[in-house]
Amino acid sequence: MDIIKMKAIIESILFVAGREVEENEIMSVLEISSEDLNRIINKMQEEYSLEERGIEIIKINNSYQLATKKEYYEYIFPIFDNRAKPTLSPAALEILAIVSYNPKITRPQIESIRGVNSDGTIHKLMEYDLIEESGKLDLPGKPMSFSVTNRFLKMFGLASLKELPELPRYIIDENEQIVLEEINTTMENSTKRIEEENDGE
Repeated sequence: MDIIKMKAIIESILFVAGREVEENEIMSVLEISSEDLNRIINKMQEEYSLEERGIEIIKINNSYQLATKKEYYEYIFPIFDNRAKPTLSPAALEILAIVSYNPKITRPQIESIRGVNSDGTIHKLMEYDLIEESGKLDLPGKPMSFSVTNRFLKMFGLASLKELPELPRYIIDENEQIVLEEINTTMENSTKRIEEENDGE
């Protein structure tokens, strides 16, 4: 199969899916390797950029999604119904920062860092699909841990957590590190992406 046809198939899959499509799903359809798929999509991303199109292909962990470009939000928004958007309070931003820098962190650890009960805010962030339960830890009491979701990455324009800016860390014991640096500014600068959640949907 030639490259042009494979590009057309990838574009069709991403358009129809309307969600993140995992690499292995596309690889299975096209019967190509991960390296070949990444090379083809990188080329498509370059072409979309050079042609100044209104759409782009974004990568989220090991998945791809077709999305509208954020700079055209003001023109797209009036066409769609004004559904309720997530309203992120300072407390919500703080918890997002803590969880994003500390995957598989537990509720007691979050509350220990913040110094206040966080049940309500954690529940709200789960409703927004920005954080999720990521399994019980092998610790006394088997506490549930939390991680950010792919939707968090998409809304904040991150391909993976590796793209988070470096921050100082404070070791609370020999096995784990918890971020204590003030990082609300980083999250607040990205809040607009949360409010524009329909861009890529």
